Amino acid sequence: MHLRDSVAVVTGAAEGIGRALCRRFAAEGARGVVVADRDADGAARVAGEIGGLAVTTDVGREAEVVRLVAMATEAYGGVDLFCSNAGIAGPPGGLEVSDEAWMRVWGVNVMAHVYAARAVMPGMLARGGGYLLQTASAAGLLSQMAAAPYSVTKHAAVAFAEWLAITYGDAGIKVSCLCPLGVRTNMLIRDGGSQTSFLLKDAIEPEAVAEAVVAGLSAEHFLILPHPEVGEYFRRKADDYDRWLRGMRRLRRAHLSGE
Repeated sequence: MHLRDSVAVVTGAAEGIGRALCRRFAAEGARGVVVADRDADGAARVAGEIGGLAVTTDVGREAEVVRLVAMATEAYGGVDLFCSNAGIAGPPGGLEVSDEAWMRVWGVNVMAHVYAARAVMPGMLARGGGYLLQTASAAGLLSQMAAAPYSVTKHAAVAFAEWLAITYGDAGIKVSCLCPLGVRTNMLIRDGGSQTSFLLKDAIEPEAVAEAVVAGLSAEHFLILPHPEVGEYFRRKADDYDRWLRGMRRLRRAHLSGE
């Protein structure tokens, strides 16, 4: 995909990866960039920087995603690229996490992708093409030891992206799934010193993720891996699942003991 003269919608765009994507798409010559976020002031700041359109959006509510796509279409005449980027970490733990917390994470990390596809697909199919970029995580290919809701929902996000690619690929719809490891965003840095802080050592900047996205979209790769080592870990997991599980248990024990 070539970004010049395209129309892109980015959710979770007030900060972090989403903000970096908006800035990079504008620099690549996109005709219109729609900056969507629950943080109205943050979205407005980013839109002001790049001459884009800010739309306050809670992606966990389908009606607001439908409204977002309608506003983007009204402003620019159609959506070429929808980046379903918003996500939340949710609470640590697993069995003890409340149903309410599980569903909140599920709504943002999974159903928001479903809502986006429902809203944008009719227009893309009518035009004979379009691109969906879905932000998941390396946790969706591997796992996240500290937080079951995050790990499970990111696995589901990858699976839904796969389904979209299989189901609509012959109709001209392209799909990419972004799976970064540690990225220096508020989601990681606010967690400083707790159960995911080990990712900070090799974390990259959001701008590096945006660079990987532009390259991945240009090549139309399904998996976009800003951390190349994730691909190697994923291959090792597939080669010997039991060995990988044993290794993950060792890693968990070492982390819990502070080694």
